[in-house]
Amino acid sequence: MYSPFQLGIRYLKYYFKASNGKGHGMHSPFVFSFITKVLNDNRHFYAYESVEIIRQLLLNDQQLLEIEDFGAGSRVRKNNTRKVCEIANSSLKPKKFGQLLFRIVDQYAPKNILELGTSLGVTTAYLASAREDSKVVTMEGASTIAAVAKNNFRKLQLTNIELVEGNFDETLPTTIQKMKIIDLAFVDGNHRYEPTMRYFRELLPVMHEHSILIFDDIHWSEEMECAWEEIKQDSSVTLTIDLFFIGLVFFRKEQKAKQDFVVRF
Repeated sequence: MYSPFQLGIRYLKYYFKASNGKGHGMHSPFVFSFITKVLNDNRHFYAYESVEIIRQLLLNDQQLLEIEDFGAGSRVRKNNTRKVCEIANSSLKPKKFGQLLFRIVDQYAPKNILELGTSLGVTTAYLASAREDSKVVTMEGASTIAAVAKNNFRKLQLTNIELVEGNFDETLPTTIQKMKIIDLAFVDGNHRYEPTMRYFRELLPVMHEHSILIFDDIHWSEEMECAWEEIKQDSSVTLTIDLFFIGLVFFRKEQKAKQDFVVRF
């Protein structure tokens, strides 16, 4: 993984390369619509407050958990006993990204949503809160963390979530087979090149023209940047949007030529 200094340098390069995030001069109608109707939608939706209350409770939770880490590790600690507040502080996505995922679901109305990497369930809650008629299948490797997430779903009275526990290498193929079609997938799991590319290839057969595939931390490490570049070049991908901390992948056939956008957010 990149050090905070290295990540900062990459962010500055992204910031000055990216379009201004207002949609001005954007030649892709779809991307213009995404920027103006989703990225820059400043409305305060009903679910934001309740999910953020859960975040604050987690950030103050001193409970100790014994965890098994199947991913690429943490920037903060490597041992297997961690406080909930430490996990929350190091792994929860900032609210601007959770709320962006909420707006994506609200705008594009995916019915079948898959999340690889539940963590404590905050991002899952945003995905599930946007539309009650959407089904969210979320996957978590560590059973003790999954238990905390389930408790949070109960607090928020979210009944459209199914949590699959276990190592992604073992549970993902069966989960994909059961879902059959995936309208939106958020990949926030093992931040290494080989697993990321494997997840991408496993997901491709169940994606369709209007599916949305979102990868977390695409600039987290050299391996993740290599994976992101390879995903962009895949023949099935017609459009990508780089928001630095997350990358969005689209398969829309209306895109006659492959386009890659870097947008400031």
